[in-house]
Amino acid sequence: MKQAVSIVVGGMIGGGKSSLTELVAKQYDSIAYYESTDSLILEKFYTASPEEAQARRYPFLLQLEFLAKRFHNIKQALTEGNPILNVQDRSIYEDWYFCYVNHQMGKISAIEFKLYEDLLHEMMAELDELPKKAPDLMIYLQGSFDAFLERIGKRGREFEQDEELMNYFYTLWYGYDNWLHNHYDKSEILIIDIDKYDFVNNAEHQKEVLQMVDNKLSEMGLV
Repeated sequence: MKQAVSIVVGGMIGGGKSSLTELVAKQYDSIAYYESTDSLILEKFYTASPEEAQARRYPFLLQLEFLAKRFHNIKQALTEGNPILNVQDRSIYEDWYFCYVNHQMGKISAIEFKLYEDLLHEMMAELDELPKKAPDLMIYLQGSFDAFLERIGKRGREFEQDEELMNYFYTLWYGYDNWLHNHYDKSEILIIDIDKYDFVNNAEHQKEVLQMVDNKLSEMGLV
């Protein structure tokens, strides 16, 4: 490894980000920063009635909770000493997209969205003061809606299985590629098609995907 390298694994819920984060970290004997599922609010966000979620502001509180944890992770990842490669399970840059979708669906108010964007702006300004300001590469998991739903089902989190969540999941999925191509500009991007590569369960697919990552890093002059 020629220098400190930072990778983020991004994409829709259920795509296998944590699994790929683990695989890439093991490949380079490096540090992994996982998206925390130890949440005070996540299950409530998924299971509360619309009336309860509205009254208790679960969507807004969840976005603040995730933002705080992601900010902690990205600061660690961008300040680790050489020679380190670190891999982050979802990036802080995607948090805005989740908040935006919840705002568009009426789950987060205009005032809450404005407060969120103001806070995110201040966090990004602090990151700009770091010697390393952004990841080097985003590995983006792309695929059909059915592929993501299948993987969400296989991981077996009961609170994610409610049929009423399908509209939320679809709305996230539908606009995610647009976010990537029109809003994300912090790093190089490597797209992995999860309809083609089942790197969670297929050893040959794991090897192919890891080779794609290695080829991309080599192309960028980072390994």
